[in-house]
Amino acid sequence: MRKLLYGMNMTLDGYIAAPGGDIGWSEPSDELFQWWLEQDRATGLLLYGRKLWETMSSYWPTGEQQPGATPARNEFARNWRDTPKVVFSSTIDTVGWNARLVAGDPVAEITRLKGEDGGPMNVGGATLAGTAMRAGLIDEYTVVTHPVLVGGGTPFFTALDARVNLNLVETRTFPGGVVLNRYETRR
Repeated sequence: MRKLLYGMNMTLDGYIAAPGGDIGWSEPSDELFQWWLEQDRATGLLLYGRKLWETMSSYWPTGEQQPGATPARNEFARNWRDTPKVVFSSTIDTVGWNARLVAGDPVAEITRLKGEDGGPMNVGGATLAGTAMRAGLIDEYTVVTHPVLVGGGTPFFTALDARVNLNLVETRTFPGGVVLNRYETRR
């Protein structure tokens, strides 16, 4: 059975994007970028909502050709292209880059995917992750908190109907005062 992981960069006041979708505050240090790369290498399947898919697919297919490309960014781009992806959207018609499109119920599809053999799945995008959170499907949360307050935007966590108890399994500090906390869901 696969594990479902949710992790993103977050502001100290709980947002993954500031108003207007601004994520300029979240530029990772080389050390943090390397950590994210290692996590992605261990991923068997990426699950995206439409907005994050559009962001990722507009940059990473040609990541090696982007200004400032480093060996780690080149490896991330190659890994992103090679990793199978599922995109959940009812508003786009096609996806590329080793991805398939699901227009139906994300809870049913994620539940089905969790029942398969394979490496862990990462869910990306606040709306899709929120749906998975409310359905109790997320097994692990990685919160990478940046020391910045933005006052609003897209929250990391969604409103829940019931409490979710977690166990802290890792804490790490990165340059610039960035703190990573990884939690497993208590079942």
